[in-house]
Amino acid sequence: MLRLPRGAPGWPAALEHLHEPPAELWRRGRLWPPPVAAVAVVGARAATLSGMEVARELGRELAAAGVVVISGLARGIDAAAHRGALEAGGPTLAVLGCGVDVCYPRGHERLLEAVCDAGAVISEDPPGTEPAGWRFPRRNRLIAALALAVVVVEAGERSGALSTARHAADLGREVLAVPGSVLSPQSRGTNRLIRDGAVPLLELDDLASAVPELGLNPPRPRRGGGARAPDDPALRALLELLGDDPLHPDQLAEATGARASEVAVRLCALELGGWVATLPGGRITRAGGR
Repeated sequence: MLRLPRGAPGWPAALEHLHEPPAELWRRGRLWPPPVAAVAVVGARAATLSGMEVARELGRELAAAGVVVISGLARGIDAAAHRGALEAGGPTLAVLGCGVDVCYPRGHERLLEAVCDAGAVISEDPPGTEPAGWRFPRRNRLIAALALAVVVVEAGERSGALSTARHAADLGREVLAVPGSVLSPQSRGTNRLIRDGAVPLLELDDLASAVPELGLNPPRPRRGGGARAPDDPALRALLELLGDDPLHPDQLAEATGARASEVAVRLCALELGGWVATLPGGRITRAGGR
């Protein structure tokens, strides 16, 4: 563990944009100082399978493009984003609301160690500090400050991810959100962010356009040929409907019996993962014509 007082060599200049920067940071891992090209991916702890698939694929694509993924190691969206970045072989940075030697939540011990090995874990709280509810909103301001953009994948009306988005907006960072069903509790926060001016994220190109400083020219992973199928059964079922002829999302909604808004979220996950592509006119086809 390394203690870094404010202003010491290696201190992240981005934290000086905060109204109240931390007096010190504690770090475990090798990723330091944190790279400028970093994106925060945050969201609900009680996430849906589709939401976690979106976060995981987004983490993969960002890491494959050389962008560091920042999140909070929480259950749900945060953990999925970290895992996606690790699967792509890229570093990821976790910002904790407890000491860097404390694993929270329980059950994330392996993930914590993997993040330390490939990237870093940081906190403004000294080692041994136990998690407390009031520490997490304070932690969220660090996530927002260290990233060029914050992507909210799923968020309820009172989700802590919304505080990260507010900090990002206050700091002049770009805020993006993945749209979801108006009937889904996990999408109420993200849909309201979009209503209030956040950039809708449907594919990685949306992030590339919104934040050109990232220099994103990501490789598009293509599935098929025996590669891993989507984890979510609903995504697999949707993918199986796509044959040689492209289909409109309304046709997919009718075939599955799902709401159009639910199909839109699933198609977002499939497109981020490289399983499908959108053609002119909005029709959907398997990526690479498969």
